[in-house]
Formats: sequence, structure tokens, C-alpha cells
Amino acid sequence: MAQDHAVALEDLTGGLKPGARLIGIDLGTKTIGLALSDPGRRIATPLETIRRTKFTADAQALIAICAKHAVGGLVIGLPLNMDGSEGPRVQSTRAFVRNLAPLTTLPISYWDERLSTAAVTRTLIEADASRARRADVVDKLAAAFILQGALDRLNRPARGWATEDE
Repeated sequence: MAQDHAVALEDLTGGLKPGARLIGIDLGTKTIGLALSDPGRRIATPLETIRRTKFTADAQALIAICAKHAVGGLVIGLPLNMDGSEGPRVQSTRAFVRNLAPLTTLPISYWDERLSTAAVTRTLIEADASRARRADVVDKLAAAFILQGALDRLNRPARGWATEDE
């Protein structure tokens, strides 16, 4: 994965300062949903949504938000196809990371985001959220879903959590 400047999730937190947060990113064509971890890197909270314009403006907004919140690393959702193959959206995400990496010293890792938006949308529908409300919050909630999955994976070995298969 070195060609696109991403690091393995397990390597993401190795060099981080204590209390450095992670930011989760749901990269869409029109918006970028963001979620922020707590300083202990255990809980993901929806943060905000960036309306996409041009790459440079999007990257500057993201980097400024990372600086404001003492972010030490990025977890970006990788929109794999259901069969695990990579399609045009994955290529677009990898290109975004390739272009972003030279602009920041923050380590970047991918997290399989299959079904994150669908799961969040289903939850919002079950909560009887209006279509307009869902549109306002789905991207940052999807980012929180992505980040929480990564945080759970990072914290599982330390806590000895069992998986459903065990």
C-alpha cells in the first residue's frame, strides 16, 4: 500500500502522542463526512460535513479541522464492492489519499466501509428521521460508523475481546 501513502491500521497509532485523536472520513462525491475519536481513542463521535468543492479547498478544510482537534491520524473509509473487489469509488478514494498525503504529516489508514452508509441510513429510518434530517447527518454518522469500527479493531487485542467466531 506504500504507493498510495496509507499505513496498515495496526501501524496507525504506533507513533501517536498520548491523547492524539483519530478522525474518521467518509469520502463522498459531494460531501466529506467527519467523525472524531475521544483522546483515549475508544469512542467515535460524528463531527461535521465538508461540502466538496475542489481538492485543494477540501484538503485545506480537512487539515485545518485536524489541527483544531489535535488529530494524530486519519481513518478513511474504503468503499469496496460487496465481493471485496475495487471499483471506481475505491480508485477515487486512493487518489484522494495520494494527493492528500504530501500536504500533511498525519498517517492515513483505510477501513473497509462496506454497508456503513446503508447501516446508518437504516438506523435513521428506524428512528423516524425525516429525509431532510437524514441528508444532513448521514455522512458524519457514516464517518463515525467507519471510525468506530477501526477503533474497536485497534482496541480488541489490548482488551482480549472475543469475536463472534470465537
